[in-house]
Amino acid sequence: MFTLPQLGYGYDALEPHFDAQTMELHHTKHHQTYVDKLNAALKDNPELAAKSIEQLVREFDQVPTTLQTAVKNHGGGHANHSLWWTTLGKTTEAPTGELAAGLTKLCGSFDTFKEHFAAQATGLFGSGWTWLVVNPNHSLEIITTPNQDSPLMTGRTPILGLDIWEHAYYLKYQNRRPEFIAAFWSVINWTEVEKRYTEAVE
Repeated sequence: MFTLPQLGYGYDALEPHFDAQTMELHHTKHHQTYVDKLNAALKDNPELAAKSIEQLVREFDQVPTTLQTAVKNHGGGHANHSLWWTTLGKTTEAPTGELAAGLTKLCGSFDTFKEHFAAQATGLFGSGWTWLVVNPNHSLEIITTPNQDSPLMTGRTPILGLDIWEHAYYLKYQNRRPEFIAAFWSVINWTEVEKRYTEAVE
């Protein structure tokens, strides 16, 4: 069955940008709930539970219709958060190498990419995610998804995501979503994002 991944860093590691209380609640309560509800939904389908979460969500069209809502909501939540935790951290302030070149090709510069990404995140209605994804043709794209829908469901490979659910930021930022989005740029593990990009285009 699926399990909650360990973070690899303390809940206070991203202070003052992301506060420790939110990080702990987000990880141990919200993410754990997605895992628990996904396992409950798949308890009679061991062949589905045996897949990796990425494979399960990517092969969403093969999931029985009676389980698709649970896999979309709880499987998507598990997949999205599992990526989210690994791409958080304090490394370099900007990507380098091929990813940097790809972002320049996409938006003209890294600063313009940040502006476009932030604009989509700010404008997202309700709860959801903003993503940097690699398309099947290896091009980069900024997209948003509602609720816990995963880009994997549409054949895209997410390499960076921003959780726009209020549980990700409300204790510290309340309704000031733009401040939360601005803080995000200080806690990205670009080394991990670059690794995911390289794997996606190989």
